[in-house]
Amino acid sequence: MKKINYFLLLFFIGFSALAQDAMSSGEIAEFKKDVNAASAKIKTMTTDFVQYKHMDFLAKDVETSGKMAFKEPNSLAWQYKKPYNYSIVFKNGKILINDEGKKSQMDAKSNKTFSKINKLIVGSVSGQMFDDKEFAISYFKSKDFNIARFIPKDAAMRKYIKQVELSFDKKEGTVEQVRLLESETDYTKIVFKNKILNAKVDDSAFSN
Repeated sequence: MKKINYFLLLFFIGFSALAQDAMSSGEIAEFKKDVNAASAKIKTMTTDFVQYKHMDFLAKDVETSGKMAFKEPNSLAWQYKKPYNYSIVFKNGKILINDEGKKSQMDAKSNKTFSKINKLIVGSVSGQMFDDKEFAISYFKSKDFNIARFIPKDAAMRKYIKQVELSFDKKEGTVEQVRLLESETDYTKIVFKNKILNAKVDDSAFSN
């Protein structure tokens, strides 16, 4: 359990360092419309990612990288390649972990908190989160991104994820960055690169 908890805490970050302005009600409606239209077209997604872990006591951010694959309705695989091999797959209510060849499995459905986290993670990739009653949501815009900020309402969930921030490409309406606030000084940021939408993704990508 400690390993999965650590992974999930590394998954996002909260406050953006970029200047942000609050969206107007009209801008929010248009933004949600565009993202929902874009996400409805996403059947599969593959992308490289780079994760930056910032901790106040370290002089340099910890950088890891790998590949992510998504297939509707709810199959999601994260594979860390550098500097270590670690993968986690969310599939059919199961969480499958492969830590350098050491495999384990968790039933997300039997744990209310992890079931919500699973839904959050899939939603963060597909962009289908705006109608979720589990979060208090606010909307912002920066020079480069449209931004949705999510605060979990459930106290148990806030032990793992205090605040999520999704940054969307203004043209495509897809998620470009995912952030999580861990404390006043520590945070994690994941940046997607080389994104490919709706190409064939074999089911083997979600075996662990």
